[in-house]
Amino acid sequence: MTGFKVTQDAVSGAITGRREERPGPSAGRRTSARAFSGWRSELLRWAVPLLLLALWQLASSTGWLNARVLPAPLAVVTAFWELARSGDLWHHFTISLGRAGLGVLIGGGLGFLFGVLNGTVRPAFLLLDTSFQMLRTIPNLALIPLVILWFGIGENGKIFLIALATFFPIYLNTLHGVRSIDPRLTEMARVYGLSPFETFRRVTLPGALPGVLVGLRYALGISWLALVVSESFGASSGIGFLAMDAREFFRTDVIVLAILIYALIGKAADLIVAVLERRLLPWQVRA
Repeated sequence: MTGFKVTQDAVSGAITGRREERPGPSAGRRTSARAFSGWRSELLRWAVPLLLLALWQLASSTGWLNARVLPAPLAVVTAFWELARSGDLWHHFTISLGRAGLGVLIGGGLGFLFGVLNGTVRPAFLLLDTSFQMLRTIPNLALIPLVILWFGIGENGKIFLIALATFFPIYLNTLHGVRSIDPRLTEMARVYGLSPFETFRRVTLPGALPGVLVGLRYALGISWLALVVSESFGASSGIGFLAMDAREFFRTDVIVLAILIYALIGKAADLIVAVLERRLLPWQVRA
């Protein structure tokens, strides 16, 4: 929480109603240089995946890589085009996206609420945290038989597993963020007569926000891992079902396509959180 501590004066200004001074016109002159540096950094991030893709295609074209073991990138692109043209890919993709999104919304929302509650109310922390830590160590695979008994093989069981998996990253990081807030800021809010809601809005939430976003980044990645597990039983649609069905017909190109979709969605989710961090945490230094 170092970045937050650096801005204690800014938070104090928010409590007292004072505004921070904004940078002068000289900051605008560096916009183009920063934009160029940003594009260069983004290209550097994609250098390794593009290099691996080129080596993969080269190994497939020269016969070093057996197509039964791993199909060529062009074969995966062909499979993508066929599934996209038939509409099957978008059908399975939207269903998986809806399951993951609803699971993150439920699990992440509860994780945030309990993280704030346990971080601010010590009796709640003593009562609930130990139970949460015990539940956190239970693998999702071990819960599948119970989930089938509780929810059947419908959508509720799949969403439950995703929500359970995404609850803990956001809960733990929110809890850590709230408990790491400088107590002097809370005391200052009390001195200025802020209500509990205003204290939460002006002190607790800004202080916990870095941790919440870290938890969200982990939760979005874990949601797709949980989705794979949840779509492994009783599913008739979704990217996981598409990969399982392709396995039955030895369609390794479709299996690799499903894996690449998971990877690209994970990257997209990471970029979304990065944008949120730049908007909500402008004081943090980034690479």
